[in-house]
Amino acid sequence: MTRETILANATLVLPGETLRGTVRLVDGKIADIAPGSAVPQGAEDCGGDLVMPGLIELHTDNLERHIEPRPKVDWPHAAAIIAHDAELASVGITTVFDALRVGSVVSNAKANYGEYARALADEILGLRDQGALKISHFLHLRAEVCSETLVEELDKFGPADRIGIVSLMDHTPGERQFRDVTQLRKYVMGKHGMSEAEFETHIAVQKDLSARNGAVHEAAAVAAARRYGAVLASHDDTDVGHVARSAEHGAHFAEFPTTVEAAQACNDHGIKVMMGAPNLIRGGSHSGNVAASDLARAELLDIISSDYVPSSLLSAALMLGDLWGDLARGIATVTSAPAQAVGLSDRGRVEVGARADLVRVARIGTAGALRGVWAQGLRVA
Repeated sequence: MTRETILANATLVLPGETLRGTVRLVDGKIADIAPGSAVPQGAEDCGGDLVMPGLIELHTDNLERHIEPRPKVDWPHAAAIIAHDAELASVGITTVFDALRVGSVVSNAKANYGEYARALADEILGLRDQGALKISHFLHLRAEVCSETLVEELDKFGPADRIGIVSLMDHTPGERQFRDVTQLRKYVMGKHGMSEAEFETHIAVQKDLSARNGAVHEAAAVAAARRYGAVLASHDDTDVGHVARSAEHGAHFAEFPTTVEAAQACNDHGIKVMMGAPNLIRGGSHSGNVAASDLARAELLDIISSDYVPSSLLSAALMLGDLWGDLARGIATVTSAPAQAVGLSDRGRVEVGARADLVRVARIGTAGALRGVWAQGLRVA
């Protein structure tokens, strides 16, 4: 039986432009797009609301918040994954790359840095296979080079695991995101409740791990991405040397470069720049790094990630549309640009033949209120 939905009298956010018109969804795909404000019988009258592609999230820590809602509280995983999925659907995200850390520190139980990715991935993929999830889920393996077990953990995954992204994570103290050790001290001591002595021990251990394993682990992560058929991403590039190495490895995009210098170097190498929506909305980085708005004004921002606040993805895209004076361009940072970065050619654009992943949004001042979310033509929020 044919499944059809018609969204009429909408402001359609198309590639490079907006257009008042109607979009017809049939059996999970976009079947037709027509200009005009007419409302056919049986159609949903959008009253001029925006209708845009479903949002695509490449890097989110949101699942961790559901799995561990309080320190050392391990919530039932199936319930946590389903709640995470429903939350993302409710804010317009229809494709997500769930970020899972690989690479652990097993010699120090107090480090709270144990292995979990393989088991959690099995649970996510199992729920997907059962049809329990509303939106499309892929995996994003965050490969921590400053660890003890990265090679062994990477070997537990393969091409069948829907791994779309492998990102190179280097949290060596004094490097990249935390090249300012003062900022690292605030973050680590606050998050883990360490004393000053424990923090100094942590610094020494991390630097030793980096010295012993960093090069081997980095090479292993690059090779694993190729083996899985996944896209490689860099993380927290700070200078031109970091970016040059990312380019040598074949990185497609850079997560959260920390300086204008690094973002410019990414642009020069053809590496897309991704920044966090919370950074844009708050007006700056919580780690003291470059502001996303500065990169946007310098034409050095391509993709937005919600990072740790799922609802920020839509808000940031609308903000960028206002900043650039080009709504379609702003929306592209959370739809077509991330889709292109990871090779998903079937979504991220309102065009005939694409997946019917769509979001209806009413503009209220500078904000946006969601009025509906469809994933493969099914209303999910």
